[in-house]
Amino acid sequence: MGYLTGMADIPRPVPIPGGRLNRLARLGGLATGIAGRAAVDSGRAVLSGRRPDPRDLFLTPQNINRITQQLAQMRGAAMKVGQMLSMEASDVLPPELAEILARLRADADYMPPKQLRAALAGALGDDFQRRFRSLDPRPVAAASIGQVHRAVTRDGRDIALKVQYPGVTRSIDSDVRNVGALIRMTGMIPKGMDISPLLEAARAQLHEEADYTREAEQLAAFGTRLAGDPRFLVPGVHADLSSRTVLAMDFVESTPLEETDRGQAVTEALIWLFLTELFDWHAMQTDPNFANYRWQADTGRIVLLDFGAARSFDPAAMAPYRDLLRAGFAEDDRAVIAALRDLGFLGESTPERAEGVILDLFRTAFSPVTALSHDFATCKMVEQLRAAGMDLVDDRGTFPLPPADALFIQRKIGGMYLLAKRLGATVDLGAIVTPFR
Repeated sequence: MGYLTGMADIPRPVPIPGGRLNRLARLGGLATGIAGRAAVDSGRAVLSGRRPDPRDLFLTPQNINRITQQLAQMRGAAMKVGQMLSMEASDVLPPELAEILARLRADADYMPPKQLRAALAGALGDDFQRRFRSLDPRPVAAASIGQVHRAVTRDGRDIALKVQYPGVTRSIDSDVRNVGALIRMTGMIPKGMDISPLLEAARAQLHEEADYTREAEQLAAFGTRLAGDPRFLVPGVHADLSSRTVLAMDFVESTPLEETDRGQAVTEALIWLFLTELFDWHAMQTDPNFANYRWQADTGRIVLLDFGAARSFDPAAMAPYRDLLRAGFAEDDRAVIAALRDLGFLGESTPERAEGVILDLFRTAFSPVTALSHDFATCKMVEQLRAAGMDLVDDRGTFPLPPADALFIQRKIGGMYLLAKRLGATVDLGAIVTPFR
């Protein structure tokens, strides 16, 4: 979630439904309504002599709008699952689901003032208003599990106040189950695609992201790691105004990263940061949402935001990534396969044909690293990987389910690629990657 200024109008204030039963009823009503209309449309089609495709019945424009609006209004895990799937599985999703999830990556509706006051009173005390000289009730950003307000404290600090939506933590597990059931019921995922590991990764990450005390610790840790680096700025934490459901940090004037006129330098810096997180720190901010990266034109710094998805990794478990990197440079297919097995992307029982397809995918993905320069703006690699990914979906049963850490890292890699493409950068990847071999 970005903490920003100068953004377009955020959607309307809508109360967040609280309580598991209320949220279950909303999702259940949504599923029932979609299924009922699909049954009626199916009957009409049969009477007219047609045999409709089930996806055509479920994924009508009307249903797509209804699903998107309901998940956006519910926020919390219901919306977050959609956002995560849109990044992690976008290469193999049908266009209809991709449309829903792309719209969910935009800012959500936000809490009305009455609900906001109740949330702040619960976190900071009934007299919380005495602690601020001003607090804008309209958020500067609203996302899946919280929204951000600009405020000035009594002692003159200009801060961004991140306030969690009520009931988020209590509803995580049930929301994830119910959204998963909705996605399966409507046929929005390709046949044979198992989204269970993605749903479990979403559930685990949401529990971590809902703990703002943990996020404050991660924010401080990354700020310390990057202190003195002129390329980056991490907001400072204000512990006296923070709690498990409220996080206070420096308000940083910034603009969307896409507005930078230094796309190449920004892309190079972010790729360096990802590699440093993976190989040196063994700690990474795993959410590649574009809004988490901002641009400060007057200082030329990249502003890093939202560390709820930051996590640490076991250094021993990360070693195969370095093996994979070295194998790619050496064009050693056997070493590539061995590293992919160690990472959990292949199993001992994976058919040789499937290994060959995965090997081709790796070669395609790694080819920009060994090129003299790579033009992200014109590259068609995403389309190539998507086509190959669709062919693999039907054979999903022949592959093991990668561990959660691998899914988080894969998500970050995909997000970095899409961000570089959006910035239109041409980069010498080999020069950046080689020192990490």
